[in-house]
Amino acid sequence: MTRETILPPAGDGDSQDDDRDLRPQRMQEMVGQREVYARLEIAVDAASKRGEPLGHILFDGPPGLGKTTFAMCIPRDLGVSFQIGSGAALKAPKDVVPYLTNAEEGSVLFIDEIHRMQKAVEEFLYPAMEDFRIDLTLGEGVNARTLNIQLKPFTLIGATTRTGLISAPLRDRFQMREHLDFYTVEELAEIVSRNAGKLRVGIDDEAAHEIANRSRGTPRLANSRLRWVRDICNWLRSVVTLFRAVSTVRWAWSTSASAPTFLWNSRWVRASSFSSRARCCSASSISEAVECSSTVSSSRLAWAWFTSPSDRSRSSS
Repeated sequence: MTRETILPPAGDGDSQDDDRDLRPQRMQEMVGQREVYARLEIAVDAASKRGEPLGHILFDGPPGLGKTTFAMCIPRDLGVSFQIGSGAALKAPKDVVPYLTNAEEGSVLFIDEIHRMQKAVEEFLYPAMEDFRIDLTLGEGVNARTLNIQLKPFTLIGATTRTGLISAPLRDRFQMREHLDFYTVEELAEIVSRNAGKLRVGIDDEAAHEIANRSRGTPRLANSRLRWVRDICNWLRSVVTLFRAVSTVRWAWSTSASAPTFLWNSRWVRASSFSSRARCCSASSISEAVECSSTVSSSRLAWAWFTSPSDRSRSSS
């Protein structure tokens, strides 16, 4: 039974929501991990010239450094199909059989968190990785028989955050073992600037470095902070529009003799100590929002935005 494709291949259809996928599509688009990229480029180029499947690859390193991104870019560079599985979901040999039998020649099978596979599944993969065959046992007792299935040559790519939990026999069957290190601030700033363009928001170098400095060397955290700052910018624009209207009404009331006294004594007016940052509430770029969010809470800034200097002097007196 063949598998049906549920999701279209990358590049098909109308990719209207760039927010959901900030991953590079090719290895040459990736930033950082230059030494790993150089070795993989040699291996991919050599396999393509020989017309042979790429050797098995094991990626290890902390979460969010690009193990899955590398695993998804390699089959695109090779021009082959790929399947994705999870080590935690492979509880028995029967769970991995569909992936192996449906693998096309030269295709890539990616298993994330491969250290979470059961011991029986690991041992079942040994002949599949070395000889591209699997042995299935049919029936029980004296009526049991062994069925040998020849597989098409494929590439297994594993990713793990805890390489010490992988048994030595499985680890030694990977021709390439690559460790991913943390990114520098400059590399993260470049990633932030590039992904800001994908999200259709403006950003300058200073703001990109501010986000990169707070991302602990991890692109995944940098992308999360970029999305958060973008949401803050969108929220502040709507807040400024609302409070401009409120400030107009407040000014109209204050010119009358019956102006409500709570407008002058409001606790929001006491946010005058943050007035130097009030301009951030009309932020049209991420750089202003970064400066704004690192100073005070957005709610106080929003109210401080429409507090006039006369109001602040009156509230302080």
